[in-house]
Amino acid sequence: MFPSYIAGFTLGLSLILAIGAQNAFVLKQGLKKHHVFAVCFICALSDAVLISFGVAGFGAIVSEFPLIEVISRYAGVAFLLVYGLKSLYSAFKTSHQLDAEGELPASLIKTVLVCLAFTWLNPHVYLDTVVLLGSISTQYEGTKEWFTLGAVSGSFVFFFSLGYGARVLIPIFKKPVSWKVLEFVIAFIMFAIAASLLLG
Repeated sequence: MFPSYIAGFTLGLSLILAIGAQNAFVLKQGLKKHHVFAVCFICALSDAVLISFGVAGFGAIVSEFPLIEVISRYAGVAFLLVYGLKSLYSAFKTSHQLDAEGELPASLIKTVLVCLAFTWLNPHVYLDTVVLLGSISTQYEGTKEWFTLGAVSGSFVFFFSLGYGARVLIPIFKKPVSWKVLEFVIAFIMFAIAASLLLG
């Protein structure tokens, strides 16, 4: 049970560590202390819904069509390798720098709507949660609920840490070298998970 939880937690956490509009938005909200709890909760809850849907859906489909498990395993490996290579490329070639300035919605309603847009209108969120996590969860058939709980926990830990730790993180991630280190870590995790799928 515990290894399945750790696998879900690690994968769920690593998939949302990548630099993106949603994470930058959460950081900015945290820096300006604008509805931080609401923003973090919406992001994490949305992930929980999508992860649960992906795990439940793939379980039912695979039971009917076992070949899908094999296909999804290698598709997951391919995606993880591409994701890792993308992070490595970004670490070497891209100069990241977070700009914490700019206008942000002041009201709760506007903030929630913007947060929902960043979350649900991002095509990568469906690929990461529903497709990738859903397919990998088939490797943990006997302890799938622990894998799911781990992935969901990873989302909650990440978003709340990001939102409430923003004032500490912003000065650090204004430096491009910090993003480069983060990209290297993401790449390593992606490659390690891909290897575990192949060997498993």
